[in-house]
Amino acid sequence: MGMYVSEFPRILSVITYLPLVGALIIMFLFKKENSRAIRTFATVIAGLDFALSIPLWFYFDRSAGAELFQFQEEYSWIPSIGVKYFFGIDGIALLLILLTTLMGFIAVYSSFTAISHREKEYYILLLMLQTGMIGTFCSLDFFLFYVFWEVMLVPMYFLIGVWGGPRKLYAAIKFFLYTLAGSVLMLLSILGLYFFNDGGIPFLNIAGLGNGLSFDVLQYHRIGYLIPPTLQFWLFIGFFFAFAIKVPMFPFHTWLPDAHVEAPTAGSVILAAVLLKMGTYGFVRFALPILPDATRQLVTPIVVLAIIGIIYGALVALVQKDMKKLVAYSSVSHLGFVMLGMFALNPMGIGGSVLQMINHGISTGALFLLVGLIYERRHTRMIAEYSGLAKQMPVYATLFLIATLSSIGLPALNGFIGEFMILLGAANANIVWAAFAATGIVLGAAYMLWLYQRIFWGPLDNPANQTLKDLNGREIWTLLPLVALMIWIGLYPAPFLNVISRPVDYLVEKVHPDYFKREQIAYPALPSAAHPEQEHAAARSHAEAGQ
Repeated sequence: MGMYVSEFPRILSVITYLPLVGALIIMFLFKKENSRAIRTFATVIAGLDFALSIPLWFYFDRSAGAELFQFQEEYSWIPSIGVKYFFGIDGIALLLILLTTLMGFIAVYSSFTAISHREKEYYILLLMLQTGMIGTFCSLDFFLFYVFWEVMLVPMYFLIGVWGGPRKLYAAIKFFLYTLAGSVLMLLSILGLYFFNDGGIPFLNIAGLGNGLSFDVLQYHRIGYLIPPTLQFWLFIGFFFAFAIKVPMFPFHTWLPDAHVEAPTAGSVILAAVLLKMGTYGFVRFALPILPDATRQLVTPIVVLAIIGIIYGALVALVQKDMKKLVAYSSVSHLGFVMLGMFALNPMGIGGSVLQMINHGISTGALFLLVGLIYERRHTRMIAEYSGLAKQMPVYATLFLIATLSSIGLPALNGFIGEFMILLGAANANIVWAAFAATGIVLGAAYMLWLYQRIFWGPLDNPANQTLKDLNGREIWTLLPLVALMIWIGLYPAPFLNVISRPVDYLVEKVHPDYFKREQIAYPALPSAAHPEQEHAAARSHAEAGQ
């Protein structure tokens, strides 16, 4: 890692701002009539950004003695109020950045035929959105994080509002207002931390720590246990509303189906794969490590909301007539699993939660791409309009089946290991949580397999479907990387679990400082009549324990 950092000391900044530079070049140097050149250039920029992010995976130091946050860039920015330009990533942010650059490239590449008007503005906004998302994952300064968090809103608002469906303005405004309302509450919590770290909050009679003005996130990780429990509670509430709206958790989810249904295909892909992870990332980066007492205090109500979201999202998805809306409600259910594992507050649950963030982005991103491809051909998403497509579009049917099985958690595909770890973690915390959550897996299989049956099996009796063309080479290439990741994570998740193991343990230690200090269970000795091999094994285990 050292060689790479010395040669590219600002690699995170390069990855973050390259899409913005590309957007500015398109804005000032390309004429809007030259749509082919604009599409090609935007694709090259997004592809280059993904290529530059790949070395992060290989040069990230996973050893026990390595720094938790690596590739750090720290510069004074606004010293009068304690603001720094502070970038750095741990294993969790690393996976999310790789997911963002990959899905950003796929979103741009998939838009070639989907967008036919105002293409220059479309690709400018798509690249600007990429910068906002990557910057959010890299930021280790609250002020910087908040800037990137807010910057993301504007491009997505216009992507939905200009290139969306019939109710695009309603969906765009609803998305903007929900997220903005949460952002205001998050800002209040950030300011509460800021003043407590310095001189205190006089009107609440809360003394400060006298550490000076700072927005350094890692500083607040260090002082979190010093924050009074009552203040922790109210700060957590502010963060909770901001992040729960973004996830979205039940009952803050109502903006999501409208935004997904009305957004263009690339917008839906980015929204599902990356933007929703901003909420879950916010919990693991800020709420859990900085506010441990409040986290433990509010576990039960948050888990209840997560379980309601799992079951509710699945039930509502089951009755949808629009396939895009069905996939949107499936996100509510799947992200309920992510929140359940996270608030199990043990390594198995949090590890499964983080891995499932990535899995959901891959699987649901692929499903939205597939829905968008059939919509381009038929201009309808109504399930009743389709039947027997497997005969007409066998390649499309095969890729849709793989994404479907990934979404429902079939063993050997990526969704299984994440859900399995989450249920183990939940059962370790409370077996009742796992029992209720398991019903969501059954319902998930029901709505996804029923969707597949109605679209691809049965007679090909609709004349409009009898002339549909199967996927072309470009469309297949947009999906193949996602299929490869589904299989890789499903068969061999160890590299992904390895890179997040230290951040996960760090979170558990912050929330439960004594978790890894618990005494091991002393098992009773085997009876004297035990088989000699059993006695030998028992003696060997006792000897190893003594060592």
